[in-house]
Amino acid sequence: MTTPILIVHGGKDHRVPMGQAVSLHSDLQRLGTPVSFLHFPDEGQRLKAPNHLRIKYETMLNFLDHHVLGREWRRPAML
Repeated sequence: MTTPILIVHGGKDHRVPMGQAVSLHSDLQRLGTPVSFLHFPDEGQRLKAPNHLRIKYETMLNFLDHHVLGREWRRPAML
């Protein structure tokens, strides 16, 4: 797999256990897939905290800018 993947996971997600998200990330890394992992320990499947939402969307936009437009990766302010 060569398509870059961004995994966003909430630590309190009851549908996708943390171990499954970590395993996916590890497996993709092992395959050489460009992968990034963004984890919010105190969130469920849907992020609710305004700052977490800001970080998520900023990360998504930066991820796309980097992988689609070839721009330098920019880390969101709170990471």
